[in-house]
Amino acid sequence: MFGYIVITASACYGYQDQGVMIAAANQDLWQGGAICGKYFQVTCTGALNQGVPHPCTSTPTVNVMITDFCPPPGCKGSLDLSHEAFSTIADPRAGGVKISYQQYTI
Repeated sequence: MFGYIVITASACYGYQDQGVMIAAANQDLWQGGAICGKYFQVTCTGALNQGVPHPCTSTPTVNVMITDFCPPPGCKGSLDLSHEAFSTIADPRAGGVKISYQQYTI
């Protein structure tokens, strides 16, 4: 069986590859795209639902770069992490988790 991924352009970088530890920012953080390229440390702090009561992994913190915009109403939180970044901090079956985050500079 073969699968495929549909690649779509990011709001910040178009089709330029920025790696897999990336995230999209919600409207409150977006500020007209000023957040593009900024780095955030994101930590899983707990469950959002009863389906996976303890979703955080043993390495619940990841560093991501903002590469895209997560528009309403689809955006359910402040940051929408890539699958790779989310899987680092939480069980993917959780779908969403509570997080804390802070911006940092390299």
